[in-house]
Amino acid sequence: MINREDMLELTRRMTPARSSVARIAGAYLDEEGYVDGTFNTNFLKLPAGERSKNLNLAKQVLLSKTNEQLQEYKISPEMRKLGSIWQLLDGMLESELKNDAFSDLLYELIGEIFRPGYPYACFLYFGQYDVPVKGTDRAWLEGSEVVYKYILCSVSPLAGKYEPGAPLFGFLYPAFRGRSTDRAYVNIFEAQEGTFKELKAWLLAGKN
Repeated sequence: MINREDMLELTRRMTPARSSVARIAGAYLDEEGYVDGTFNTNFLKLPAGERSKNLNLAKQVLLSKTNEQLQEYKISPEMRKLGSIWQLLDGMLESELKNDAFSDLLYELIGEIFRPGYPYACFLYFGQYDVPVKGTDRAWLEGSEVVYKYILCSVSPLAGKYEPGAPLFGFLYPAFRGRSTDRAYVNIFEAQEGTFKELKAWLLAGKN
């Protein structure tokens, strides 16, 4: 089960002035799932308005209905075989989203599975959050014992040319559990259950 307080804690670090997001990459795909354009940039170099708009997309994934729209799934050791999607995501984490080959492969895999009949965008966020220590009285203390690194994905229909609308699908990997990193779990978002069953099944199968 996802602890909503964990999600709220992450989103509180997603403001234009003080954001845990360090990098953003994305692709625009046509109605048949073919990539129509990509980008990859340092998040903090974006204008404040662009940072705010893109953070809003990410936060919509995390602030969706916990354990209903946003659910937790176990990643078994068998799913982490050579060539799996989890190996790809781990590579994206280690490269801090700076390796275009990893993200390009992910866009292509998503495009092969998801062909909705309308153009859409797939945005990826790399973030690094120094988790502050909490005292026994739940007050924040100085310092950090855990650094949580994550990849967040949002898939949205285009509301205009290169303008993504509200996310319909997404995921957070690794899961943020107990205020720490847990690579044995992933959080998957569906705005409406069953709408993206092929994408969810592919992700949970661990294949690429």
